[in-house]
Amino acid sequence: MSDRGEHSRTLTFTTSDGSLAYRDEGTGPTVVLLHGGHLDHTMWDEQIRALAPHHRVIAPDARGHGGSSNATRPFRPADDLAALLRHLDAAPAVLVGLSMGGATAVDTALEHPGLVRALAVSGAGTSRPAFETSWSRRLLAGQQRAIASGDVEGWLNSFLLFAAGPHRGLDDVDREVVRRLRTMALRTAAKHTGDEPDLITPVPDPWERAADIGVPLLAINGAIDSRDHIAMAERLVRTVPGGRAETVEGAAHYPNMENPAAYNALLAGFLRTLPG
Repeated sequence: MSDRGEHSRTLTFTTSDGSLAYRDEGTGPTVVLLHGGHLDHTMWDEQIRALAPHHRVIAPDARGHGGSSNATRPFRPADDLAALLRHLDAAPAVLVGLSMGGATAVDTALEHPGLVRALAVSGAGTSRPAFETSWSRRLLAGQQRAIASGDVEGWLNSFLLFAAGPHRGLDDVDREVVRRLRTMALRTAAKHTGDEPDLITPVPDPWERAADIGVPLLAINGAIDSRDHIAMAERLVRTVPGGRAETVEGAAHYPNMENPAAYNALLAGFLRTLPG
């Protein structure tokens, strides 16, 4: 069931393993906004405002993030999203995802194709990522060391460097963007411990199956995101028939937050091209 809190526009969907939190705003063709790892639906605040006058906008918190319950048994994010879309009678939907959210969007198109009208991803390929540059590997290794030692602040400082990208320092990123990322990441980190198991079940062979995706695909990448994230998105664009890419200048891993006007314009242009 869904339940709207008296002082909040966040709704909840009760599943067989806890509940999922989400926003549901506006009317019209459905657009679903899927956030990046360790964050929550509030990273899309500017997009919800921009899209809701002409679209039904659904922005969930992934399981284990934000206001959604932690998993107690193995699960697949794509199946959570499919269950929510069916519950809300909101399909077929355009899935818009950043990083982890982009991977979930692609997985959903592979596993539940009837629910997906189109895909727009940022800094993502599939749910089988490839990090090959020394910059990315150094940051990811630092995060793992911090998690293992229970150093939340150390983990957060390393995680936030993805917002700057390899060509800037964090001081070069808008302070309000950094504040929002920090708030979201700490809110999700507080839900977890360093020794808990990873209960996500992978979708099989996502890269090998991506060529079978039969819906329009747009990648909207930050121009100064890490080379790994851009390369994964570009590989996906080359793999999916008719896929194409656009760039938000001056932005790294979170182009929707760093330059919402440019990001929103590219997304709106893509939505206008969709049939039906």
